[in-house]
Amino acid sequence: MKNKLESIFYGATFNDFLLKPQFSKIQSRKSIDLTMPLTHGINIAMPFVGANMDTVMGDEMMKALSLEGAFGFLARNKSIQESVDEVKYVKRQHSFVIEDPLILHKGANMAEAKKLAGEKDSSSLLIEDAPGSKILVGILSHRDMPPVNQHNKSVTEFMTPFAKMITAKTGISMEQAEIIMFKNRIEKLPLVDAKRRIKGLITMRDIKLSKQKPYSSKDKKGRLLVGVSIGATGDYLERAGALIKAEADVVLMDVAHAHSEIISRAVKNFRKEFASFPLVVGNIGTAEGAKFLFNLGVDAIKVGVGPGRGCRTRLETGAGTPQLQAVREAYLAIGGKVPIIADGGTKNDKDIFLAIAAGASTVMSGSIFSGTYEAPGIVVEDPVTRQKVKLYRGMTSPEAVVEGATGEIEDILSTPSEGQSVKVPIVGSVADVLRRVKGHLQSSVSYAGEESLLATQKKIAKDPEKYLIRLTEASKAESFDR
Repeated sequence: MKNKLESIFYGATFNDFLLKPQFSKIQSRKSIDLTMPLTHGINIAMPFVGANMDTVMGDEMMKALSLEGAFGFLARNKSIQESVDEVKYVKRQHSFVIEDPLILHKGANMAEAKKLAGEKDSSSLLIEDAPGSKILVGILSHRDMPPVNQHNKSVTEFMTPFAKMITAKTGISMEQAEIIMFKNRIEKLPLVDAKRRIKGLITMRDIKLSKQKPYSSKDKKGRLLVGVSIGATGDYLERAGALIKAEADVVLMDVAHAHSEIISRAVKNFRKEFASFPLVVGNIGTAEGAKFLFNLGVDAIKVGVGPGRGCRTRLETGAGTPQLQAVREAYLAIGGKVPIIADGGTKNDKDIFLAIAAGASTVMSGSIFSGTYEAPGIVVEDPVTRQKVKLYRGMTSPEAVVEGATGEIEDILSTPSEGQSVKVPIVGSVADVLRRVKGHLQSSVSYAGEESLLATQKKIAKDPEKYLIRLTEASKAESFDR
């Protein structure tokens, strides 16, 4: 494979290219497969990744993205325990077998039951004989909880006792569980061993969802995939250990400038502690940076220095590489041997396709997701337009730095910021955004004359000058001025 950067990519970014339409055999664009590798061993059906920013990624966004076949990385400017709780929350959602269902002991009262169910957003609780025994004695569903004030009464007065429950043994198939639940008109099926010890829980909701969304990003146990982020100094190993123990699936080691001695030391320390656990590292913006990370043995490389809407690195420091040039350099440097995540700079859906055509496997965005209902950003009313908007901020903006600070504020603020806060319009559900992007990506693949995005990437990335047109200023105006 050639590794010299093609002339069309020098100084190039998204609005510099169009794809030459190719002959297509596709009968329906809906049949086009968009599956791409996120890291070695992990593929996702929708190659779009939520950025690890606190106004973009929270547990609800993580759940929504994985449910739709995409992915994301939880932000790290929270305590370790708060981050662990986010991972556990997502892992408890929508799996075929909930291995760690919510359990309350029979000595608890209804106030405790309602509090636990509310905090964990759960519609039912399994009741055990004694604290920690896991001996099943009953189930308390939302239909069992009295609407009037009876907080001091025991849960045993309202639960369905074990004698009246339908249970099953571990190892039951989804089809068998569905038959049992339908036959008995129940929504929950606890799994127990011969001594009535709780081993899991199956819900009809999760069975139906698995059938409706077979493309969801899930682990081998059928639970939603979760990405987490760490730094490269301080408590990064402690944080990584806690998150891996909580069963996160991928760790992102994220710093502004990853082509550094700090990253070299941090990756080596990570590998000593966690061996082959999937590790993504970024950000870099050059061929040399990509080779550096590749030689460290990372599982995916995040590319992008300064292209994002919430980033001011290029404005404040003058450092950076135009995003498509950076992606292409990285791809050529490592020969496609490690997946690339193109991070930042995408404003339109065609930009996602172009990043992948240049060599990326997936594309990360913050701003495109930040205006969705699931994003944890703050909703405010624009005083001029009177429209509801969300605040979206880069993770090196003054607000984000102060909120995530663990040291003296004066020391934190003595380092000039390279991020900013902006207002973004509320655009609806993330599922709607992903549906739109999916349709446009499928159309792009059709115009490329292929049946899958992976085949399209391999074809164009091998000989981009054959398929991509570098635009003049006149052709940019013809293409994009509307």
